Amino acid sequence: MEQRKIISLGRSSLVVSLPKHWIEMNELKQGDTVSVAIQRDRSLVIFPGRGRREDRKITLHIDSDEKAVSIARKVIACYLNGYFGIRLVSKKIFTVAQQRAIRDISRKLYMRIMESNSKYIYVQTLIDETKASIDTAVRRMHAIAVSMYRDALNALRNNDVSLAKVVYSMDNDVDHFSFFTLRLIRSVILNPELTNHIGLEPIDCPDYQTLIHRIEQVADRAANIAKYIIMLKGAKQEISDSILGLILKSGEEVFNAYDRAVKAFFSKDVAEANRIIELYDKIIKLDQEIASKFFLSDIKNVTVCCSVCSIRDQIKETMEHVVDIADLTIDRSYKAV
Repeated sequence: MEQRKIISLGRSSLVVSLPKHWIEMNELKQGDTVSVAIQRDRSLVIFPGRGRREDRKITLHIDSDEKAVSIARKVIACYLNGYFGIRLVSKKIFTVAQQRAIRDISRKLYMRIMESNSKYIYVQTLIDETKASIDTAVRRMHAIAVSMYRDALNALRNNDVSLAKVVYSMDNDVDHFSFFTLRLIRSVILNPELTNHIGLEPIDCPDYQTLIHRIEQVADRAANIAKYIIMLKGAKQEISDSILGLILKSGEEVFNAYDRAVKAFFSKDVAEANRIIELYDKIIKLDQEIASKFFLSDIKNVTVCCSVCSIRDQIKETMEHVVDIADLTIDRSYKAV
């Protein structure tokens, strides 16, 4: 890191000269304007020009036989890396499957198709990162995941397949927030001037990225529980009350721990995080109790066996995600300010 002395200019002005190679690299000259931003850690960031971020665009060349899933992955990657517009150009013409994939993923990312013909599609995001809040986005994502998990347990308790289907469909909403928040995190890394607007310091980016992944995984677990409820209903099978009661007891404990863990993350409540981590052994004991009771029973139906084992796994894995979130809370609480 280069060090420069502060020079006194006149009675009240203090001046620091800018590095010559930085001036040349940004093609600046005397009289040009630079933008200065004070960061929350009291550091100073200088940007060339007026601080207006250029809307970046990228062109993707699509092979005529390229699979739809490959195209979707490319669009997601460009979105996550902060591109404002994505041009997709086919070497021949887009197949029906390719067009459908582009439209589906654009809808999922809340991007709009602005231009389209048989060989060319242009999509762009309408997101203004300077007006976004990472905390608000993550809290909304968490609220959906909480709702999904609560409803999944209620659907399991009441054998409500309609509610289970609603839970399963809500997973797309969590995916949208996941993509959106990950884009914000990458935008902060690529454009430090967004730090003050979004409310996220670069040092916090890894913690938030991990939190987002864990919330997404919790929502996936809820969707999987809903899937097995639907499967049981389709096979006209039910879990016995004694085993179901233990599963619901474990599920409720994990659900409450998850909600508490995310709240502790935002409040940096280390004591609460430690209490949540200590719950893990209790959940493991409940899981073992479910397993023992189930395997000692005379239930032999394949669908019921598969569903009970899978729902057990979903609840236990959810608790592992909860512990990860609690660990994050402890780690981030002792960062130097």
